[in-house]
Amino acid sequence: MSRDPLGDRSLLTARGPRAPRASRVLTRPHLSRPSGSAGWLRLDLGLLIGALGLSLLGVVLVWSATRASAGGSAALRQLVALGVGVAGAAVLTRVDVRSIRAAAPVVYVVAVLGLAAVVSPLGVTVNGSRSWLRLPGGFSLQPSELMKVGLAIGLAMLLADRAERGLRQRHLDVVLAWVVAGIPVLLVLLQPDLGSALVLVAMSVVVIAAAGAPAVWTVGVLVAGAGAVAAAFLTPVLSGYQRNRLRAFLDPSLDPQGIGYQTRQVRLAIGSGGLDGQGLFAGRQTQGGFIPFQETDFVFSVAGEELGFLGAAGLVVILGFVVVRCLLVARRADAFGRLVAVGVGVWFGVQAFENIGMNLGLMPVTGLPLPFVSSGGSSLIASWLALGLVGNVAAGARR
Repeated sequence: MSRDPLGDRSLLTARGPRAPRASRVLTRPHLSRPSGSAGWLRLDLGLLIGALGLSLLGVVLVWSATRASAGGSAALRQLVALGVGVAGAAVLTRVDVRSIRAAAPVVYVVAVLGLAAVVSPLGVTVNGSRSWLRLPGGFSLQPSELMKVGLAIGLAMLLADRAERGLRQRHLDVVLAWVVAGIPVLLVLLQPDLGSALVLVAMSVVVIAAAGAPAVWTVGVLVAGAGAVAAAFLTPVLSGYQRNRLRAFLDPSLDPQGIGYQTRQVRLAIGSGGLDGQGLFAGRQTQGGFIPFQETDFVFSVAGEELGFLGAAGLVVILGFVVVRCLLVARRADAFGRLVAVGVGVWFGVQAFENIGMNLGLMPVTGLPLPFVSSGGSSLIASWLALGLVGNVAAGARR
């Protein structure tokens, strides 16, 4: 029996027809999808490196600020929260964006219920603000931080449909969006937590405007916001502690033993750092325990005193890089992803500006943490979950 001259390459063999090799390759869909680890690395690597660098620096700064009073326990809790946050972000990057969009109402409602629980007898008051829920095992949860994630995807889900078609938002759509945003803002003000309320309002203003809302709404909200800030000084909406913070910003001598003392000590610490700092774990104000709540509200002063102007400026540059990367991701995304990334970018940017500003005496002390850096599990986990959402958007924009 003579051998077929085409040998193994023949499409007709003794066992019947065989599909071409190229056809067989194309029928293996798993080759077009990256593995879990590769998928994570295919995301915006700059965002990942920047946020991880900030978080690890934050652990070191928290350790420096608390090692005399709490040993390494505060830094250890920060590391645990970092692990939880990174794991959550990795999971979110692998979830189909359609599932995230479908789950947005559920996430929003759960976050609102958390805020409602805070203002109920279940809430715990710390420093004049009822912002925490006690959890088993000695842990606590600050629902206002998770509400930022819920609002980012909630508004995006609500407004993406018309934005995808290039249509301007109807007035009814804008009203509904502001109702969705207004509910958590009011609940946060009842705590009262002016800082978180300002972040939620800033996110809402920019996301709704970016979705194509008529300009009259943006102008009207900004005017109303200015009136609300003025009313905070004149009405009992804020607690006495919160009003004292705002007044001490204008005149630190009004509260020389309280907020005025804190702001003076913080500025003294930052100013004494000079160009290259006094050295890690060697800052006189930090190691002497002269600044209350330094690991949370005033962690930037640790960087200013111990790492100096160069270290503090580097911290600001990395924060700015993360914010800019979020906005660049938004430019390449579809409507839903664009609104999510814009909301997260505004969240990080406004919160960083307020926290650093109050450390420098340029903004009133509102208790907002520095994203990825300040001590606080709720803030760190929420920031990483938001980063996971942006990573998901970035991966989708590349496909």
